[in-house]
Amino acid sequence: MKQTKLKISHATIWISSIFLGLLSSVPQIAQQHFNAMEAIVNAAITGAFAVLMWYFNIYLLRRLPQQKSISYTKLLSSLVFGMIVMFGLAWIQQLILSHINFGPVMLMVEVRGILINLVFYMFLHLLQQNYENQHVNMELERIKNDNLGAQYELLKQQVNPHFLFNSLNTLKAMVETGDEEAIDFIIKLSNFYRFTLESRKLDLIHVHDEMEILNAYLFLQKARFDAGFTFTNDLDERVQKTLIPPFTLQLLVENCIKHNVVSLQKPLHIRIYEEEEKIVVENQLQPKVGDNNSLGVGLKNIDLRYSHLLQKHIDIIKTDTIFQIKLPLIYEYSDNRR
Repeated sequence: MKQTKLKISHATIWISSIFLGLLSSVPQIAQQHFNAMEAIVNAAITGAFAVLMWYFNIYLLRRLPQQKSISYTKLLSSLVFGMIVMFGLAWIQQLILSHINFGPVMLMVEVRGILINLVFYMFLHLLQQNYENQHVNMELERIKNDNLGAQYELLKQQVNPHFLFNSLNTLKAMVETGDEEAIDFIIKLSNFYRFTLESRKLDLIHVHDEMEILNAYLFLQKARFDAGFTFTNDLDERVQKTLIPPFTLQLLVENCIKHNVVSLQKPLHIRIYEEEEKIVVENQLQPKVGDNNSLGVGLKNIDLRYSHLLQKHIDIIKTDTIFQIKLPLIYEYSDNRR
């Protein structure tokens, strides 16, 4: 996340500095023997110091990395620089007003400079923190909106009317032919939509839970396509205990079936395995005719979720013969929890 830079208008800097200069001359104006020259020089010295310290503190807070707590290194640097500047300005004051006693005046000027510098530094630090908090809140709100959009797209894909229509047609055919697996089909269809309702609010679930969703989906597709595709699961127990955004594998397998020819004469082979700390969903390429205009909404949805959860992206690999999606493994002991 980029650091938000301080934004102080030049008018604010100069007006406040002039005001401080005039304010510092009030005690001299109130004296019985008022000396206009001393008041003017004192106001000019204080105003000049205020302007210099405004810009120096802004530069200091912008240039060095920002911290949530007060940086004593920055504060000390600001105070030392301010004392040097004020000493120089006091020396100039002594050259202009040679009749005054340099020692007591020098002490008074330095104390005043330290107080002004402390006020400026604390004000700018609080202002910087406010900018940072606003920036973080805006970023969180943006991520929240992106997540809501992603969840909405995911839900639309999960409750796909075409999938439900095809499933009901398959069920109708099974019932009409007296297929003994019709009851199992109804149970699997019910389980699939129950998984949809239970998992859609979670950011992550275990891979073995995701496989239950996928197996229910595959049972429904097997009833429709019979031996038109094969599925091989080579994920070991270690990978099954890792985490994954819900319905990721189901959506990827659905994409395989949706965009490729699935038939008894040319079965589609789908395989899931682990390679180099990534879950790989692989199928051979046998694209349907006229399927070149796919927008890849499902893949964009999955990539968006991985980007939000891990700040990583999925790998999409396409050759002349195979299509692969590689998903980074998410371990339960990481910061990405449900």
